[in-house]
Amino acid sequence: MCKSCSFLYHWFIGRFWMANRTVKDAVTVKGTNPQYLVEKIIRTRIYDSKYWKEECFALTAELLVDKGMELRYIGGIYAGNVKPTPFLCLCLKMLQIQPEKDIAVEFIRQEEYKYIRALGAMYIRLTFTSIEVYKYLEPLYNDYRKLRIMNNEGRFEIVHMDEFIDNLLRDERYCDIHLPRIQKRITLEEVGELQPYVSALDEDLDKLSSSDSEDDDDRIRKRKERSKAGIYMIMF
Repeated sequence: MCKSCSFLYHWFIGRFWMANRTVKDAVTVKGTNPQYLVEKIIRTRIYDSKYWKEECFALTAELLVDKGMELRYIGGIYAGNVKPTPFLCLCLKMLQIQPEKDIAVEFIRQEEYKYIRALGAMYIRLTFTSIEVYKYLEPLYNDYRKLRIMNNEGRFEIVHMDEFIDNLLRDERYCDIHLPRIQKRITLEEVGELQPYVSALDEDLDKLSSSDSEDDDDRIRKRKERSKAGIYMIMF
């Protein structure tokens, strides 16, 4: 190999290695390199993808927000298990640069961009503790907006945000990412780490039940008043 070819080869290898390595001050997650939460074969597909090479190179937490705003669908690997979606690429990029927790939380708290919320929810599910996962993701059950998801055949389907969150909390694998195990909610409730979950639907049903009860009491009171009035008319 000539010197110029050798230089270009080593330059390319060095650039590839730098582009794909985790930031040096990253904290291990679940006892491992954060990027390793995505299986090696999936990581390889992502590293080889055009989107990763062109859109994710040298991406910072601030610039990642801009990329998240451009997302139009979620999903994992498609087209014969070869091509990763931009959503999956950005998930790996977040694991690579490991943004501050506050940034991930802000991703899900903002309401304008639903795909940024989905991206933040996935990152939280992968890296936060069990208690934090329930704390931050369960409120999103009240978000019923539609999301487009690309299936493995490359076709779009519709899933709602609350379904997406439910899949993150219940499934072992979603969007071609193996989700780390989290403690069962009932276990955390029993040891006092979490309060029993009350959904917005339960609150609405309680209000409806209370309203129905008040209506029943009102109807009974009115019947009694009419009965008394009838008795008075008979008496007098």
